[in-house]
Amino acid sequence: MAVDVVAALVVEKGRFMICQRPAHKARGLLWEFVGGKVEPGETKEQALIRECREELGVTVSPGEVFMEVDHVYPDITIHLTLFRAAIVAGRPQRLEHADIRFIAPEEIPLYAFCPADACILERILEKGL
Repeated sequence: MAVDVVAALVVEKGRFMICQRPAHKARGLLWEFVGGKVEPGETKEQALIRECREELGVTVSPGEVFMEVDHVYPDITIHLTLFRAAIVAGRPQRLEHADIRFIAPEEIPLYAFCPADACILERILEKGL
């Protein structure tokens, strides 16, 4: 059974936010969108708000769903829902990640991303943000 995971596509001035996973976690040092697992009793939007607060110290306002992806890793199967989201309070801080950056779509090939994000990144490259 797939685990529900949510993530935020935060866009500012034509660039989008990516976060580098901590070295000690699964898929350590790969880049991803900020987010995490949906807890029992939470909506996806509530989970996204909580995860962004825990991981970045910011409050986000979830918008429309940008894309949904199913991905099978050796250790977990996930159903990823990527929301467009805007930061409405706070500035991103590295509370859990090794690094945080805003990149332009053309910079995607310069980063090693988690495999689940591959088709999302392809869509951003083809259709833009």
